[in-house]
Amino acid sequence: MKLEIILQIVGAALGLLYLYFEYKANIYLWIVGLIMPAVNGFLYFQKGIYADVGMNIYYILAGIYGWIIWNNHKPESGKAYSISKTPLKKWLHLAFLFVIIDIFITYILIKFTNSKVPYVDAFTTSLSIIAMWMLSRKYVEQWLVWLVVDAVTCCLYFYKNIPISASLYLLYSCLAIAGYLRWLRMMKDEAASQKISFHK
Repeated sequence: MKLEIILQIVGAALGLLYLYFEYKANIYLWIVGLIMPAVNGFLYFQKGIYADVGMNIYYILAGIYGWIIWNNHKPESGKAYSISKTPLKKWLHLAFLFVIIDIFITYILIKFTNSKVPYVDAFTTSLSIIAMWMLSRKYVEQWLVWLVVDAVTCCLYFYKNIPISASLYLLYSCLAIAGYLRWLRMMKDEAASQKISFHK
């Protein structure tokens, strides 16, 4: 079996495990999030999707950051992050940051690489950076941002002839919708629980 196929299969398996933990809002998603990018990054480098290689390096760093943040904000610590909606002011900041990052990555790809898909590659990479930060803060809309990333990435990977990874991102798109709905329910349950505790 070719190394490329093995990497796709391992990456897909890790991706599903990661999504399961994210769906459950389980801290172990960050551990898987340290291993999966190393596998995927090597594959994408071979395929010449350079921004995604950089994205996976970012994922490793984000995994470390996310683990620290969630580990220091456990319920028993008394300062846990609750699932919440993204404040409007925060959306404006994130939109501005996205544009800056997207322009920068697009420039790098066009100027210094032979990427055949610089605009799409930069778009998904920039949006993933935003979504990853939103996940670290448990904003429920992070699932909607990932939905856009997953749908576009699915098309890109089919185009780049990485069918297993492309199929995985198609599944990611469906699971992003399910995750969004689950987190909405969890957010409402947390709010109801806090109200009960307050009245007691």
